Amino acid sequence: IFLNKAIDQKKKILFEGAQGAFLDIDFGTYPYVTSSNSTAAGACAGTGVSPVKIDKTISAVKAYTTRVGEGPFPTEFSAKLEGEIRAKGKEFGATTGRPRRCGWFDSVLVRYATMLSGTAELAIMKLDVLDDLKTIKVCTAYRYKGKLLKDFPLDLDIFCSVKPVYKE
Repeated sequence: IFLNKAIDQKKKILFEGAQGAFLDIDFGTYPYVTSSNSTAAGACAGTGVSPVKIDKTISAVKAYTTRVGEGPFPTEFSAKLEGEIRAKGKEFGATTGRPRRCGWFDSVLVRYATMLSGTAELAIMKLDVLDDLKTIKVCTAYRYKGKLLKDFPLDLDIFCSVKPVYKE
């Protein structure tokens, strides 16, 4: 009730999410997910604020992809590069200290995640972590059994078998 009254009084409210779309219980890469909704819709589910009262969604992403724990990760770096990026980007869990897996920016994942959250703006963080690299790769699509996939495959078995298509 408190938040809805504040919205009715034209007060500004900022909701901040965590964990990322692919850990979402409903839309993530199940079973490698968390127990909650981590897309923008989770703000509504967790606060009781109607989706029609959300003015704008801004998605924050890193200039490279990270993942904690198991699960498919087509753009994952080689062990050497992963160690370097992990150290420079301080890619360790804030609570557990567990190292995050790191890989190239995956525009297929980002496009799907921003669709799920109705993203109006995209904020790309940590580009400076990559500034010492000679080249930077961006995954623009996947290959699966000879086919080019430009959209995120909703079948986990397919996602586990895709090969990234990069632009440097």
